Amino acid sequence: MAEEGQVIACHTLESWNQQFQRGKDSKKLVVIDFTASWCGPCRMISPFLADLAKTFLDVIFLKVDVDELQTVAEEWKVEAMPTFLFLKEGKLLETFKGAHKEKLQNTVEKLRSDTATATATATATASASATATGTASA
Repeated sequence: MAEEGQVIACHTLESWNQQFQRGKDSKKLVVIDFTASWCGPCRMISPFLADLAKTFLDVIFLKVDVDELQTVAEEWKVEAMPTFLFLKEGKLLETFKGAHKEKLQNTVEKLRSDTATATATATATASASATATGTASA
């Protein structure tokens, strides 16, 4: 996938809708950076976010400029930049405001592992259930 390891910038409502749906369908953790070109802290955190995208290939990283996509920023009630939203299957898991590198990395690591653990548990439960059902009927 061409976007793996990159922060994907959504410049149009169409690209936002496409990437948002892709994130929902993937069942991966999605990190959204609401930013602005005039925002100093946003420019400061941007290279760090790009590094995280290269590190966590199982996470989707999106960037939304609040001046380009005001309706999206309003829909998610973004009032300060940068604001980071963490979603899975379209549902908001966590959010925070500010260019806090350590908090950003820790939140990605925590929610990424929660997502992986939940997926592994669901798979193991389904597998065990199928095995038990197969054993019981034999």
